[in-house]
Amino acid sequence: MSKPRLIIDCDPGHDDAIALILAHRHAEVVGITTVSGNAPLDATTDNALMVTALLGVDTPVHRGAAGPLVGEPAHAAAVHGESGLGGVERIDHQRQAASDDAVGFLLDTADEALWVVAVGPLTNLALALERDPAWGRRLAGISIMGGSTDIGNVTRVAEFNIFADPEAAARVFDCGARLTMCGLNLTRQLRSNDALAERLRRTDSPLAQFAAQSFDDLHDRIETLTGVREAALHDPCAVLAVTHPELLETRRQAVSVELDGKHTRGMTVVDQRPQPPGGATRRGADAPTVNVAYKIDAETAMGAVVEALGVKNRE
Repeated sequence: MSKPRLIIDCDPGHDDAIALILAHRHAEVVGITTVSGNAPLDATTDNALMVTALLGVDTPVHRGAAGPLVGEPAHAAAVHGESGLGGVERIDHQRQAASDDAVGFLLDTADEALWVVAVGPLTNLALALERDPAWGRRLAGISIMGGSTDIGNVTRVAEFNIFADPEAAARVFDCGARLTMCGLNLTRQLRSNDALAERLRRTDSPLAQFAAQSFDDLHDRIETLTGVREAALHDPCAVLAVTHPELLETRRQAVSVELDGKHTRGMTVVDQRPQPPGGATRRGADAPTVNVAYKIDAETAMGAVVEALGVKNRE
């Protein structure tokens, strides 16, 4: 069976880096586009290039949007550090971005067999849709790490990737593409901990050593914020939604992005009411258009992650 073809739109970020490694193991990654998010654009682009060096692949990296459609950039230094990868040891390399035109790359590469896995703010995708409103419908689909069916992580109800550019997110969710949403309600089911980091440290693999450092740094930061030394592996879930869809349970729902609420800006408003009886479906703004993920087989999913990091089953 052939591997799915992907573009990863990302803002590395600890979990973005793991998602990139996972994607290169289980998919054909035709390109990486970067966006401001967890860290400023220069840092997220540098981190993406460093991961390609770590992997030893020639996947092109294209710089994208340095800020949201509206307002000032939001970053997540408390979780990811100023660099996006906190205290993780840097890998020396001479790689440079293939272009400064992520949007052009997204538009030129689109075809019906290509997925875009978006694990950062959705600014690049929204700008692509601005130039070609039909762009999303020319893709196999878009798998999004963003939003939530319940609580948020930046505000009571807003998740970071959506909150960082809600106008862009609204445009993407309304674009008519085949969409899968992996929100916090799902991604919090796949978690790293110190036992996983120690297992990786014992593995003779550069990828495992990198991931162990990343998890150690992330757990330190999360412990400062929450008192718990665990972290959700948010972004790998959006990759697995394409490469291992059988691991996720989804339901087709209507999803809207709140732009105006004083307390709810950036919220993904998911219609979770029971469907009408007799096979009827809601129409108009309430029409179900997004495959919202609710459950993941976390044990099998983590197995796919650690295998991509070079850990053999017996280790």
